[in-house]
Amino acid sequence: MTIENIIFLLIAIAGFGLFAWQAQKIRANILVGRDRDMSGNIGDRLQKTLLVAFGQQKMFKRITPALLHLVVYVGFLVINIEVIEIVIDGVFGTHRVLQFLGPVYDVLMATNEILGALVILAVIAFWWRRNVKKVRRFSGPEMRAWPRIDADMILYIELVLMVALFVMNTSDLKWHRLQNLEMPGSFPVSSLLLGIFPTDLNLLHFLERAGWWAHIVGILIFLNYLPSSKHFHIIMAFPNVYYSRLVPQGQFSNVDSITHEVKAMMDPSYEVPAPPVGPDGSALAPTSFGAKDVEDLAWTNLLNAYSCTECGRCTASCPANITGKLLSPRKIIMDTRDRMEEKYNSPLIFQPNQYGDASKGTERVKVEVDQNTLLRGKVTPEELWACTTCNACVESCPVNINPLESIIEMRRFLVLEESAAPHSLNVMFSNIENNGAPWAFSPSDRFNWADDLYLADKQAVTA
Repeated sequence: MTIENIIFLLIAIAGFGLFAWQAQKIRANILVGRDRDMSGNIGDRLQKTLLVAFGQQKMFKRITPALLHLVVYVGFLVINIEVIEIVIDGVFGTHRVLQFLGPVYDVLMATNEILGALVILAVIAFWWRRNVKKVRRFSGPEMRAWPRIDADMILYIELVLMVALFVMNTSDLKWHRLQNLEMPGSFPVSSLLLGIFPTDLNLLHFLERAGWWAHIVGILIFLNYLPSSKHFHIIMAFPNVYYSRLVPQGQFSNVDSITHEVKAMMDPSYEVPAPPVGPDGSALAPTSFGAKDVEDLAWTNLLNAYSCTECGRCTASCPANITGKLLSPRKIIMDTRDRMEEKYNSPLIFQPNQYGDASKGTERVKVEVDQNTLLRGKVTPEELWACTTCNACVESCPVNINPLESIIEMRRFLVLEESAAPHSLNVMFSNIENNGAPWAFSPSDRFNWADDLYLADKQAVTA
């Protein structure tokens, strides 16, 4: 094993190890959410994953970005075959180890080159749509400096990776041809670029090595950049779609404790189940209604937050946002992710425990509790009450993110924990409690309208 192989092995171990560490942190953040049983229905979930995540089914509601995204998506899937070859070559010191595949290798390399060229064109088109055409859904109050930089940064990285790939292939191909050697594989795009490369063999060898190292190290950098980027969706989209809802989109979840109380009111013989107990047999503390902070949401809602690509399709289809209200479903999801990172990953942010005390004597500035939570700290009640629960955001999301669930849970906290519903809703609640209906009429007067209509019709006939 040469020094070059040892250096590569150390870089690869560091790259993959760092990514695994970041992935574990994100997994821990997601699991702080409330438990939700998502077992069963494996067949239905696999079918949905194949259609929506692998098949890009919902992307094709907008044909232009769908085709561009498909090129990049398929391109990186196929090009990863060459990455496997590069890794094997880097560890064992071989050169194009998969050439033993013969004609299959020719097809793979040709496909890689064609897709690589298409990826470059697609990346340029994406950059133009974002920075020149300025598609409206890419803007918004939540799209601050970092989201905009992040969107462009990933395009630049993809472009560099593809250029490095062609530098490696073209210089290697020309080096072989200048020595009348046969190059394993088929390289239709690199063959067109031979004229712009030098004829010095040493320089060609240097360029081939430079392209090889830039491509694989760039991929490792890209891999470790993903957990801090919206582009982490290229990994998280698959589990997110798998664990997405299978029930009809308009079906709301019920709070079990409230359901039991209502059943007991309606049926005196109904036995309310005993409260859950802990491992030591003692009763667990009751959980709050709804969600005030990220740990009050279900873990699937937190998975949603790490799967968001910030494409803005949800906000672009939201009728509340279109009519100028504050609500942006994308912002709700981005705020959830930011709050998780702030609370569980940042060493600079004060994290109060359940008693509001500073943790372990660290010197941090204590702030108001509401400023340190998801609700009110990042998401305002005005945003939540602007939602019409139409499910347009859920329907439009290409990776089945459900902002509505998080909105409903935060609304529940406002209503059931703080009695902070808008006046119009409080009036409706009072009417339901007193009259059994949303209207301010007693049950005995409920059909007066029919009598009035009958009298009006009778008078009209008499006249």
